[in-house]
Amino acid sequence: QDNLHQRVNASATFACLGALAFWSLGPIFIKYLTGYVDSWTQNLLRYSVACLFWLPFLVFSIKTKRLDHRVWRRAILPGIANILMQSLWAAAFYYIGPGFMALQTKTNIIWIAAFSFILFSEERALAKSKSFWVGLTLSFAGLIGVMYHEVELGEAGIITGIIIAQVAAFMWGVYTISVKIAFRDIDSRSGFSVISIYTVAGLAVSALLFGDVKTAAQMGTWQWACVVISGITAIALAHTLYYAAIRRIGATIPALVILAQPFIVLAISYVVFGESMNIFQLFFGIVLLIGSALAISTQQNLKRNG
Repeated sequence: QDNLHQRVNASATFACLGALAFWSLGPIFIKYLTGYVDSWTQNLLRYSVACLFWLPFLVFSIKTKRLDHRVWRRAILPGIANILMQSLWAAAFYYIGPGFMALQTKTNIIWIAAFSFILFSEERALAKSKSFWVGLTLSFAGLIGVMYHEVELGEAGIITGIIIAQVAAFMWGVYTISVKIAFRDIDSRSGFSVISIYTVAGLAVSALLFGDVKTAAQMGTWQWACVVISGITAIALAHTLYYAAIRRIGATIPALVILAQPFIVLAISYVVFGESMNIFQLFFGIVLLIGSALAISTQQNLKRNG
């Protein structure tokens, strides 16, 4: 039993760190590709790679009759939410840096909490938790502080990027809750496979209407490699590793580990793009993440004790 427990812990640790690493690389690849294709085209290319990566699993599930056919209907709402979220997520990088963007979108914790209050009766007990409200208050204060001390806040592009990032965080909350409802009794890999198909279809329409897909033909070998690598790692594998970690050790530790993402992204972005934040932004960024961590841990403790 001890050996089994150690193997589970080791695999869960690997899954957590793998998801963190891949989700930290994603923003760097997206920012790099902004110089070669528009956000609509980039979204279509990267998500198409992720969809193709999981397609064999979906086909195998269908052939072996392991696929729950309810997934096609249940994946519609999460798929729509994911299309909107992914479109906004990629677009923001055309206005602001990867580290700043990654930190901004951690406010999705606030929206997930708000939707949980409305939709899940068992979550409403959180309203009586002082530590939960302290966590949300710290998150909000940290966000305001990070934005207030942005040196170039007066630039129209920065403001546009912040607005897009916050709407993306809202849509991430919608996506997370819709997935929780839709796939509560369905294999997450099957769900994500179908969502990927719906998402690619939506992103293809968006790219044809608003993007310039022809520019993809002008990309070089390295740019295409970035599309493939980021599609497989940051989309296909990161989600799977995150879900695997949650299945093994619950949601709290993986969620807390992923909170380190903005600072890893910022460290890489500093080397690659020269992005940096001033001392006040870093301070308020830490406040934001501490608040988010407190909210997450309080929520999970309530579930365990409920």
